[in-house]
Amino acid sequence: MKRRDFVSGAGALGLGLGILGSAAFSSSIAGRFSPSRNDFGGWLWIGRRPEKSPAEWQALFARLRGAGFRGILVGGGFDPAMADAAHSADLEYHRWMWILNRAGDTWARENHPEWFTVSRNGDSTLDVPPYVNYYRWVCPSRAPVREYLQRSIDEAAAQPGLDGIHLDYIRYCDVILPRGLWERYDLVQDRELPEYDFCYCDECREQFEGLTGRDPLEVADPPSDPDWARFRWDSVTRVVTELSEVTHARGLSISAAVFATPALARKLVRQAWDEWPVDRLFPMLYHPAYEPDIPWIGRSVEEGLRALAGSNTELNAGLYLPALAPEELAEAIRLSREAGAAGFSLFDINPLTDDHIAAVQATMREMSPKPLQPAD
Repeated sequence: MKRRDFVSGAGALGLGLGILGSAAFSSSIAGRFSPSRNDFGGWLWIGRRPEKSPAEWQALFARLRGAGFRGILVGGGFDPAMADAAHSADLEYHRWMWILNRAGDTWARENHPEWFTVSRNGDSTLDVPPYVNYYRWVCPSRAPVREYLQRSIDEAAAQPGLDGIHLDYIRYCDVILPRGLWERYDLVQDRELPEYDFCYCDECREQFEGLTGRDPLEVADPPSDPDWARFRWDSVTRVVTELSEVTHARGLSISAAVFATPALARKLVRQAWDEWPVDRLFPMLYHPAYEPDIPWIGRSVEEGLRALAGSNTELNAGLYLPALAPEELAEAIRLSREAGAAGFSLFDINPLTDDHIAAVQATMREMSPKPLQPAD
C-alpha cells in the first residue's frame, strides 16, 4: 500500500495564525473557493491505466455514471481521448499529480539536489530514500521549489478539457507509518525516529531560527516542540495555498488526497489539511492500515467534518478497494454517507470488478431519492 494522535497544543504561536502566518497567507485561506454542492457521488482514482480503446473507456465511464459516479482522478499525464470519453458520460476529468514526492522528476534530481529534504540524521532523500526507493521528497520551505511547483501546476491547468487538479503526496515523508504497516517494513515506530524525521535542511533551519531564535537541531526534543511542528504544518499549507490560487486562476477546482484524519495527518506526515483552501478533500480511509473494522471509516469521516466545520470544502471518503468485497464496499459507502461525507472515492481502477460497480449502483439507488440510470 503506497498511501499512508497528535494534536499538540499549537504552542505560543497558536493554531489560527501559525508560525508562517502573514496577512496575505491568512486571507487566502479565509477566501475559500466555494464548490457546487452536488448530490452524494463517487470518484475513481486511475493510476496505472489498463489498456483500453476510446470506445472501451466510453463504455466503462457510462457504467460508472449510471452507478452514481461524478468524476475520475487520472494520473500519468493528460489523456485527451480519455477526457473526451469521460465528458461524453458526464463525468469530470481531474489530473492526479504528485507534488512534494519527486521520485520521477529527473530534471529536479539532476539539477537541484539541494531541493530534497534532509532527515534529522543529516541524510537527503535524494541519496537515502526512506522506506522505499520512490520516496524522494523536495522541501516545501524553499521558495524555488514552490515556484517550480506553481509553474508545473499552471502548465497542467492550462490544458483544455481538464476540470480540476488533484494533489497527492502533498506532505512530508511519513515520520511514523500507520500501525498496520509496521510489520511490512520490519519496524517498531513507537516514537519519531531521526531517519524518518524531516526536514532539517539548511533552509528550514535558517527560517525556523529566524522566526524563533532556535535551531531545530539544537532543540532538546524536536518531536515534542510545538513551534517546530507548526512550522512544518504551515510549510505544507503554504504550498497548497499557492497551488490553489494558481489552479483557481485557471478556472478549475482543486482537491487533495490526504491522510485519514486531521489528528493522524498532523502526527504522521505533517499535514494540517483541515486548514487548506481547497474545494475537495479525499481522506485516504484505508482501514487495514489503521483498524480492521469498516465502521472506523464512518467515525473518521465524522472527525474530519468536525475539523472542517464552517468550511466550504467537501470531504469525500477515500476507500481502499483491494480490501473491500462488494458487500463491504456497500457498507463503507453507506457509513460514509450517514457520517456526512459529500461522496466517496475508490482506490483504484485495477481491482474494480463488475460486482463492485453493481454494489455501488445498488447502494446509491437505495440511498438516493432520485432514480439512477441502469448500468449496462
